[in-house]
Amino acid sequence: MSLLVLGGAGYIGSHMVKRLLDEKEDVVVIDNLSKGHMKAVDARAVFIEGDIRNKSLLRNVFEKYEIEAVFHFCAYMQIPESLAKPNDYFDNNVYGLIALIDVMKDHKISKLIFSSSAAVYGIPESSPISEETNKNPINPYGLTKLMMEQMMKWDGEAYGINWLAFRYFNVAGAQIDCSIGEDHRPESHLIPIILEAASGKRDYVAMCGNDYATRDGYNIRDYVHVVDLVDAHYLGLKYLRNGGKSDVFNIGSKHGYSVKEIVHAVKEQTGINFKVIDAPRRGGDPDELVANSEKIRRILGWNPRYSDINTMIQSAWNWAKSHPNGFEE
Repeated sequence: MSLLVLGGAGYIGSHMVKRLLDEKEDVVVIDNLSKGHMKAVDARAVFIEGDIRNKSLLRNVFEKYEIEAVFHFCAYMQIPESLAKPNDYFDNNVYGLIALIDVMKDHKISKLIFSSSAAVYGIPESSPISEETNKNPINPYGLTKLMMEQMMKWDGEAYGINWLAFRYFNVAGAQIDCSIGEDHRPESHLIPIILEAASGKRDYVAMCGNDYATRDGYNIRDYVHVVDLVDAHYLGLKYLRNGGKSDVFNIGSKHGYSVKEIVHAVKEQTGINFKVIDAPRRGGDPDELVANSEKIRRILGWNPRYSDINTMIQSAWNWAKSHPNGFEE
């Protein structure tokens, strides 16, 4: 049987594809290439260009390849874009999941592993954040992720689908051998943005807000290496294969770093003293987002191998140096 990876040409999806193939799994990828890169897809996988909302395409794939489980990485994920184009997010994210589950139930596919987000929590009342923390998303992106989790709960009960939702905090790093890495256009994640300044692609790094209620005044975020992240998803697959029930897990390192600390760490790892400026706060930015990840460690046995922030930065820097123009498509 095969595993279907939706969004397998994207940053996290392509790392998931490689992880599954290295475990000798048969992998089929569907991606519409609106955000991902064909060159990011491992040549050992079957690649099909298409969209999650295309039910006839999904039916054909499920019938041809005898799909055992589905990994969902194809939701839109940019918060500013979700504020400007909310209906695009409801269409791709929410309707896309409806289309997928409709076809899954018809083909009696009972395993779904979903890429969720810490954005479901909004501005939390306390930190670290557990899975039981109140959910109050403050943008359409976070709202769609929460709606999708709620849909999986009710659909799972109605149609016999066991699912896992992994709530990511901040994902960073690249494949250790530099074969694949992060290539968003435009880039919106902090570490690759700082690395663009280190490599001369940006004139400076703007640190937004220096008056947060944190140890140095700059907001704090939790980071997890992308390789550790996909390891968690593979553990999730094994859990479902062994009869595990539907659940939700935070994925984080249990330790937060401020923007200023990340900038300092990048300067140390690259040896480059790029320009940094202070800028005004961005609207709706929480002071601190750090995951309580005890649940995933206890239930799935997840034990991240690359939790040191310097390892994350160094792998991302090695990728940036070896692929100065990303996937060059």
